[in-house]
Amino acid sequence: MENMNEIPPLNPERVPDFSISSETGPGSVDQIIYPSRPELEESKYKMNIWLRSLSSLALYFIIGYFFFHKDWLLVLVLTGVVVLHEMGHFLAMKLYNYTELGIFFIPLLGAYASGTKHEISQKQSAVIILAGPLPGIIAGIIVYFFALHHNSVFLEKISGILVFLNLLNLLPVYPLDGGQLLNRLFLDESAIIGKIFIVISSLALGWFLYKIHAYPLLIFPVMMLGRLFTDVKHDKLIKKIEAEGVDLTTRYEDLSDEQYWKIRTALIKHVPEFADIAPGPPYEYADREDKIITTLQGLLQRSIVMDLSVAGKIFIVILWLASFAVPVIMDIPSLFF
Repeated sequence: MENMNEIPPLNPERVPDFSISSETGPGSVDQIIYPSRPELEESKYKMNIWLRSLSSLALYFIIGYFFFHKDWLLVLVLTGVVVLHEMGHFLAMKLYNYTELGIFFIPLLGAYASGTKHEISQKQSAVIILAGPLPGIIAGIIVYFFALHHNSVFLEKISGILVFLNLLNLLPVYPLDGGQLLNRLFLDESAIIGKIFIVISSLALGWFLYKIHAYPLLIFPVMMLGRLFTDVKHDKLIKKIEAEGVDLTTRYEDLSDEQYWKIRTALIKHVPEFADIAPGPPYEYADREDKIITTLQGLLQRSIVMDLSVAGKIFIVILWLASFAVPVIMDIPSLFF
């Protein structure tokens, strides 16, 4: 459920006059006029998001078909379980007015639903995370009783797959739903503890993949650690920018002209890639203004609203733990676990 923001290009027809004017003279004070913040075209990401989703689904199915020895029925069942899971996340995000929604499938691993929202509610996040695995577990229970009633071994296996895959996703390991839930409930308030949790999760995932000899998939815990290293550098840059007296807790569309140029000036000062660009005043657009905007948007911070009470957290934890009792209570065969 990570945000997938793609920065749209500048629209040349909507870029205003770049000129700067100042007034000087006896008894006058220099007056700086900031050029208008450049407007952006509609994101191309929005226009092809579903094409990318369907393409990733087709690739997911094809690779799975050959990986599971051309057992198309098994691949169809697994794909259906994954789609049900991600549609739960997707519909919950849609309910809470997330934008740029999409579902992307990763062959042999699963899928993820993505969306964007500037102000993130802790309560809404918990609902969105649980909206993926819980419907699948409930569906598995229903199918299991239906299988018993009709004495269907095939349906019993489907029920086991539904429960097993969704419970697997609830394990407290990042970036699984269980790890994301734990992070959002308890670790968001402490950046250091959250990062330690991601390191432990990466090592645990790497150890598991090594034990089952899934060596090619070790690239994923390595990518997680690489992403963490990038995030640490990103956080340091944000602190430097904010030390300049700049507020980054806003959306690009809400920036005033003055805010845009102040953030841009601080960005040029602290990012070596832009060291050769004149910060101003006078303020003028650079040939690489689109890259500046891309970097600037990446610095703007989403705000997390901690609106979940202690009682609410306890209820969610109980619900999360209760999910792992389903196989025992329903006597689902241990074959799947």
